[in-house]
Amino acid sequence: MTGGGTADGTVGKALAVLDQVAAFGRPVRFGELLAASPFPKATLYRFVQTLTSQGMLAFDPERQTYAPGLRLVRLAHAAWEQSALAPIARDHLDALSAELGETVHLAQLDNAQVLYVDKRNAAKPVEMFSQAGKVGPAYCTGVGKAMLAFLPDAELAPILDQQSYHAFTPHTLTSAAQLRTDLEETRARGYALDREEHEPGIICVALPILSQTGRVLGALSVTSTTTRMSLAELEGHAPLIGQAAGRIAAEAETWRFPDATGPRLQHETRA
Repeated sequence: MTGGGTADGTVGKALAVLDQVAAFGRPVRFGELLAASPFPKATLYRFVQTLTSQGMLAFDPERQTYAPGLRLVRLAHAAWEQSALAPIARDHLDALSAELGETVHLAQLDNAQVLYVDKRNAAKPVEMFSQAGKVGPAYCTGVGKAMLAFLPDAELAPILDQQSYHAFTPHTLTSAAQLRTDLEETRARGYALDREEHEPGIICVALPILSQTGRVLGALSVTSTTTRMSLAELEGHAPLIGQAAGRIAAEAETWRFPDATGPRLQHETRA
């Protein structure tokens, strides 16, 4: 078989191997990869060797383990600097975190999931799922629902079909119908709520970051715990979160997120 499809398939398989290595969250032996891989041993070995020679994986000869390579770090840093909201939102996250003393998240949609692109820990940090660079579900997180609620229906419908609707807690919405109702309420309210839907004891208020024409650029949230405050108390911070989201959106207009109908301006390099 020849043509672009074969090349795309090969690249896709190699990226799947990278994803698999990264998912372990630690250096991993080839045997461990093979046990969880859909590829035959020879195929997997070829991908691993190619990725290692290209610097995408790093091999430790003493431990006989593989880990994400430094080339990935360089690529990730370039993507963060050029494509993510994180660089322009940095100061706004710092200010919001300092004022409220709670955990602040910045997120964007990535293939129907939530990508946490930046985070500020609370004054008294609490262990939770989210970390910068981590991918999470959209249907049961505050930032996810804040973004979904403001998507055009043509974009929203296929994303809803891709959600797993796994019940992480007794409060998780477990169907597209339930989620649609919640998203309608979110849109009317102007902000999304996480009522312990992803993690027990974790509550959140999130607002979308929207362009001037209403295009979803990302979401900003403040997260706390039920032992610290009630959800109603956390909702009281919605105006401050909204102000920060608006400032981020205003800067994003001249960064890398202008609307398709507007000029594509390049943000000046910061000193």
